[in-house]
Amino acid sequence: MSIEVGSVLDGVVSGITNFGAFIELPEGKTGLVHISEVADEYVKDVHDFLAEKDKVKVKVVAIDEKGKIGLSIKQLQEKKAEESTEAPARERSSFRAPRNNFGGRDFRKPNRATSASFEDKLSKFLKDSDERLTDLRRKTDSKRGGRGSRRD
Repeated sequence: MSIEVGSVLDGVVSGITNFGAFIELPEGKTGLVHISEVADEYVKDVHDFLAEKDKVKVKVVAIDEKGKIGLSIKQLQEKKAEESTEAPARERSSFRAPRNNFGGRDFRKPNRATSASFEDKLSKFLKDSDERLTDLRRKTDSKRGGRGSRRD
């Protein structure tokens, strides 16, 4: 099977860096899954989603003139989510959900009950800004001799 843009391949994670994961593909070639293409959510550390020697399905998204192969796991995950609503899942991927080190509570989603609305935040900002400008004017006016006092 030749490696072409758009093809779906099986691969093995051969290395993980802070910017992505290298995947060993058939025919002895290696491609890179950039950190932005690992999952459909924010990925701070690739190790939370992949480990070396994991078997993964990847989609070829780019091949540049130097022969570098750009891969994506995220694009396949979106398709699998669509397929799972249509038909039962036939095959499970080795994709792992991120580990939660916060005692089960998810800190990525804001609590709607305690978060203020945009209008509340805006009015608080305007009030604070007005108070700071008033304080600044008082301090600078006193250094200049007050308002309306001109020297001849």
